Amino acid sequence: MTDLTTLTATELLDGYRKGEFSPVEAIRAALDRAERIQPEVNAFVRILAEEASAQAEASRERWRRGEPAGPLDGVPVTVKDILLLKGHPTLRGSKSVDPSGSWDEDAPAVARLREAGAVFVGKTTTPEYGWKGVTDSPLTGVTRNPHDPSRTAGGSSGGSAAAVALGAGPLSLGTDGGGSVRIPAAFCGIFALKPTYGRVPLYPASAFGTLAHVGPMTRDAADAALLLDVIGVPDSRDWSALGPADGSFRAELDRGVRGLRVAYSPSLGGQVAVRPGVAAAVRRAVERLAELGAYVEEADPDFTDPVDAFHTLWFAGAAQVTRRLGADRREALDPGLREICAEGARYTALDYLAAVDVRMELGRRMGRFHDTYDLLLTPTLPITAFEAGAEVPAGSGHRRWTGWTPFTYPFNLTQQPAATVPVGTDGDGLPVGLQVVAARHRDDLVLRAGHALRDWS
Repeated sequence: MTDLTTLTATELLDGYRKGEFSPVEAIRAALDRAERIQPEVNAFVRILAEEASAQAEASRERWRRGEPAGPLDGVPVTVKDILLLKGHPTLRGSKSVDPSGSWDEDAPAVARLREAGAVFVGKTTTPEYGWKGVTDSPLTGVTRNPHDPSRTAGGSSGGSAAAVALGAGPLSLGTDGGGSVRIPAAFCGIFALKPTYGRVPLYPASAFGTLAHVGPMTRDAADAALLLDVIGVPDSRDWSALGPADGSFRAELDRGVRGLRVAYSPSLGGQVAVRPGVAAAVRRAVERLAELGAYVEEADPDFTDPVDAFHTLWFAGAAQVTRRLGADRREALDPGLREICAEGARYTALDYLAAVDVRMELGRRMGRFHDTYDLLLTPTLPITAFEAGAEVPAGSGHRRWTGWTPFTYPFNLTQQPAATVPVGTDGDGLPVGLQVVAARHRDDLVLRAGHALRDWS
């Protein structure tokens, strides 16, 4: 019998349609997998077994009547514990959040999933307030990599990445303010998309402002497109949400990459030292896109590392998140978070506006770059997963997580769509990701490139 935890959402839906299996069987399999992986990888804040089982029963009845509620009816999904899920506390990885609130509202993307009939398996782990590129917190401890539990799953959507990679539901909602869906997806060997800013509405608004995106975390680009079609619609609670997409992202997948103009930047013009095993896997994937008809050339975007501007915006956002906490709750914060909050609180309005100026100039440069190239390809990360429980790799010399994520956060500053595609492993058998970036509003191109690389790595 088919192991239902290995199927994509697209394959599950096809099986429901044909009557080969039901949502009840799929949810039982996902819940069983979630329970079994939890002691080793710690992907979940909570598993919603009773609620998910009831939702699956209702979904099975709808499929029996031939009346599915929507395009994801009966599909197991997980939700990062940054996003509101009605009826359950959203603790954001922090002991500073009071779990006794009413919790009577869904985030926009969660509401769209509920309307589409998705079944909620559980809430997944995050570092405190999603502040860093690995997943450990004072509240939930360390989340580990499914390929090697001694290593990190990445972050900040590390629980979601581990859950998808290990079969506890093929779809997950993550958030990305500096790489937080792409980093853990690359470390765990799955696909993830940070859509164009505003394509997926976000509420409550993030203190990290317009750096923060909501994105699909899936096994492949086809499932990401399916999920984006569902969640990428306006919501009145988000003042910055985009209007409806022009057509279906899923319908565009099979257009492929033939004729696309593609720039491959192995190291952002020599600014990033990339491990040989990572570089080799990425280069093979780039060559495959050329074989599929893309016009590929090595070319670097015209910018220097904007990390100082990113830190100003990011650290100031962190300070805003925690500024109303009393001394006792502040003392319970992740020590690294306390450090960046203190630094962020020292910035002036002029410091913040100077960072915005850097951001706008970076956006201009990337806009001009995409006048020439449809896509930019880079490694998602210059390294593979390192030891769990550390913010930076031992001996790296980096002070903060941004030191080892130089390919990801620039594209939060520019608000461009950027995905990571699994493209094999390094010499140690650890997953490697290829980052695919397009101009704002061209999420379709990113998904097409990711889909073209399906079943290849």
